[in-house]
Amino acid sequence: MYKHVLVPISFEEDRDAAGAMKAAQLLAGPDGRITLLHVMEQIPTYAISYMPQEYLVESRSAIEAELADMASKIPHAQGVVIDGHAGRTITDWAAGNSVDCIVIASHRPGMSDLLLGSTAHQVVRHATCAVHVVR
Repeated sequence: MYKHVLVPISFEEDRDAAGAMKAAQLLAGPDGRITLLHVMEQIPTYAISYMPQEYLVESRSAIEAELADMASKIPHAQGVVIDGHAGRTITDWAAGNSVDCIVIASHRPGMSDLLLGSTAHQVVRHATCAVHVVR
């Protein structure tokens, strides 16, 4: 069993967050901590000027509320929202917060993933702890 399991949460429809959370519960056992982490990526400056000023604040609040609701259904779980680049930020957060396992949902890879790389691929390559990928 792992002591601290990190589950990066993406709200994209093709990600299996429920499956990743279920796997995390099994891997953490009854005493392990689970952190549900969402990374808010930066919106380019040229695009942000076209959005209402309260957009980022409202978006963050909605995501925090959703993560809190998801975490409330899992023993020893908490939700965390941070800013950054998804792949790099997930691995950095895991290294700095004593995470010993990351459970990440992934979609079926396509051509764009071969050229650009997916978040799950970056996490698998750069994490310093165990990584379980759920498809």
